Amino acid sequence: MRELNGIGVSRGIAIGRVHRLAPSELDIRQYQIERKNVLHEVARLNNAFSLVRTELDTLHRGVGNDAPSEVRAFLDLHRMILDDSMLCDAPRDLVRQKLINAEWALTIQLEHVCDQFEAIDDEYFRSRSQDVRQVVERVLKALAGGETATMPVVRKPADGERVVLVAHDLAPADILHLKDRADLDLAGFVTELGGATSHTAILARSLGVPAVLGLADVRSIAQEGDLVIVDADQGRLIIDPSAEELAAYRDRVKKGAEERAELRKLKGRIARTKDGIAIDLLANIELPGDARDALEAGADGIGLFRTEFLFMNRDQLPDEDEQFEAYAKVARAMKGKPVVIRTLDVGADKVLNAVARDSLGFAAGAPTVESNPALGLRAIRYCLVYPELFLTQLRAILRASSVGTVRILVPMLAHVHEIDSALAFVARAKEQLKERKHKFDARVPMGGMIEVPAAALSLPAFVKRLKFLSIGTNDLIQYTLAIDRADSSVSHLYDHLHPAVLQLISRTIKTGEKSRVPVSICGEMAGETEVTELLLGLGLKQFSMHPSQILAVKQRVLETSRRSAIQLASRVMRTADPIEIRKTLNRSAARSAAARTA
Repeated sequence: MRELNGIGVSRGIAIGRVHRLAPSELDIRQYQIERKNVLHEVARLNNAFSLVRTELDTLHRGVGNDAPSEVRAFLDLHRMILDDSMLCDAPRDLVRQKLINAEWALTIQLEHVCDQFEAIDDEYFRSRSQDVRQVVERVLKALAGGETATMPVVRKPADGERVVLVAHDLAPADILHLKDRADLDLAGFVTELGGATSHTAILARSLGVPAVLGLADVRSIAQEGDLVIVDADQGRLIIDPSAEELAAYRDRVKKGAEERAELRKLKGRIARTKDGIAIDLLANIELPGDARDALEAGADGIGLFRTEFLFMNRDQLPDEDEQFEAYAKVARAMKGKPVVIRTLDVGADKVLNAVARDSLGFAAGAPTVESNPALGLRAIRYCLVYPELFLTQLRAILRASSVGTVRILVPMLAHVHEIDSALAFVARAKEQLKERKHKFDARVPMGGMIEVPAAALSLPAFVKRLKFLSIGTNDLIQYTLAIDRADSSVSHLYDHLHPAVLQLISRTIKTGEKSRVPVSICGEMAGETEVTELLLGLGLKQFSMHPSQILAVKQRVLETSRRSAIQLASRVMRTADPIEIRKTLNRSAARSAAARTA
């Protein structure tokens, strides 16, 4: 038996036989061409791009109505990357200027684009370089005349056996193709590349496929046909397990299926604690189509609509009408349930396409290069520097309030003057809509995100001006602990149970309760069942998370009393050591699980 550890990016256990996919990298031939062959090389590039467009379009048409919304979103993203001028036009120019073959030109431009992504501070957007590589890889395979990434060759398993794919990397389109193959019983997959924020990881979670990423050299360690266990809960790959371990994991697989079936029964139930306290369980979404997943999960509304995804990977920024249609689609779909729309959280760490940035023009205070993007011009700071961009979005959000219950959420507030400026912009947007005779709800509330320690320490001024607060725990943890969670050398210190983080969260919830200003958590903590009881004990009544996490959190709410949660929170807040805090929470969760199965 041998065990490898990586990043578990979805829940569940997979047991099956290894099939190793061929290495994703291609040996790229590099050679000079004669001037007379330039048109031929450009035509090869055009043809390859055309073939891949057709492949992606075919996959898109084949996506069933019951598929998670992320499926189409990722295919759309890869299609957008394919059509980006930096990727499809620049290589043609390189062929003409440098007189090099198509493959060489494409790989040169790939590294140029990926270097730009790697310079981004934000982990999610930095990992988008992997999407670019996956798209280019498909084009390179088309240039080589070989099978594309949509058709990896996988042997048919023996009767009753399932397949665990072992690969250097897998694109979302690869996963879709393999999961839908009638002759292939895909149990799970592991890869050498990838992280928790990669689109491969997000799709694995959406489809419910157990996966562990970031297993270095796994293709050389796991051999074809090996029996393996993929423990996505713990981020483990077990090769050639013992009979005892195999039996134990098979029992976990059975229990996991039973637990998921039980969770589905909770969809129609109202989330109330054992002593009758009503809790709102909301959904985080990135694209309008995600609203369907929120409704399927029984969400009480949308707690966070990350609008920046409407702006990314495109040369032309969405105008007011396009934004209005996107926001209105979600508002209509939720049928009166609240929809919290976050204004543009973009900047140096979440870059717009270069052409799109240029279209905004130069603004005073907008640097060309930032030495520390995480602390630079982003979110509300960015919007205040580009007022027309901000006003256009605010008008679109306000117009959407005419068809549903819409709320405006402003990210990364740290100063009172930023709140006052944002409120002034909202008032100005309302006046503009009145002049244009557009309908909107004049009472749309504006809230602010608490993700900067300065905000959590300035709450009295915040609650006087804002109608609601939303704690963004991802950034709050990062800024409080001064840790870049994407930096592997310090990421182990990134801890949501650090007493300083918990104190800021507790302070925000209590101040909101005292001032009668609703407070929610929309960061990753909201969907982590290990802290559900603690957050209830701190007084939290609104949780916002990925739709796939809602039912599990609902179960924890239903089996918890407010009284016991307050007692747990009291013990935790007197503890200075995160390790001891984690032990306390684990003991409480174990007692709840035991009571559930008794």
